[in-house]
Amino acid sequence: MNLSGIDLNLFVVFEAIYNEGNLTRAGQVVGITQPAVSNALSRLRDTFDDQLFIRSSQGMVPTPLAQNIIGPVRQALQLMRNSVQHGDEFIPASADKLFRFSMGDLTEALFLPAVFSRMASIAPRVRIESFQVRRREASKELASGRLDFVIDANLPLDEQLHHVQLYEERYVCVLRKEHPLAADTITPEQYLALDHIQVSSRRSGLGYVDLALGKLGLQRRIALRANYNLMASRVVKTTDMALTIPYSLFAGDPDLRVLELPFKGVDPLQCHLYWHDNSEHDPASVWMRTFLTSMAREVFGSCAR
Repeated sequence: MNLSGIDLNLFVVFEAIYNEGNLTRAGQVVGITQPAVSNALSRLRDTFDDQLFIRSSQGMVPTPLAQNIIGPVRQALQLMRNSVQHGDEFIPASADKLFRFSMGDLTEALFLPAVFSRMASIAPRVRIESFQVRRREASKELASGRLDFVIDANLPLDEQLHHVQLYEERYVCVLRKEHPLAADTITPEQYLALDHIQVSSRRSGLGYVDLALGKLGLQRRIALRANYNLMASRVVKTTDMALTIPYSLFAGDPDLRVLELPFKGVDPLQCHLYWHDNSEHDPASVWMRTFLTSMAREVFGSCAR
């Protein structure tokens, strides 16, 4: 195959179709119309003498050939993007760069204030967008370049993902300051008798603490299931409900009482920074990873790894 006779933009369209599984959405990602995507796909099919994608009820399903070439295509496109966007070095003091993160509100509250306080002086034009993607979508989002990093407790195993532990935090029980049980300690029986708040972005399923309790043969009553820790803390301040969270989140709040959990078996929350192999050697990504791990050591001390 002679590359001089191939429009390399076709590979951008190929990657978008592979990621989206839909011609219209692929066009939106690339910035062209659906007919233009169809035309590009037709030219790709002629080039490779293969259908590449088969229309089905699940969308455009890649053929074995498409699955075989997507990895090298992604790596080649990422190299070109890095060459255009970053060159061979990253200078934080003058860089005008946007990093896109997927993280939950817990990590945002624990980590981002300190990160931005430091970044304002060493990388004033670096920007961050934070939102949350589903764990099963994280690898695809990282591979496509629509996401630079994920900060999460755990992701499905993927040989194309790299990760490093940022921090770990022990879980504690939080009650309002004037709660009848707001003493120095709480017994297992008292803990289990409380009405609890579970914070989760999912519609159903057991949380980390409940899975740990189940292994101990224990079960607590979830009276409220909610999306966000900030809202949950406000409910705790005005009710007799309990919230089990990582220690640092509300440890300094004068309206809350922090109690150690009255049983063993709930391991600390370990939070990791994930990135895709495509950006392993990208200077901007390397700088941000180094910066974040350094900040984690400052914020969480010996809990950071």
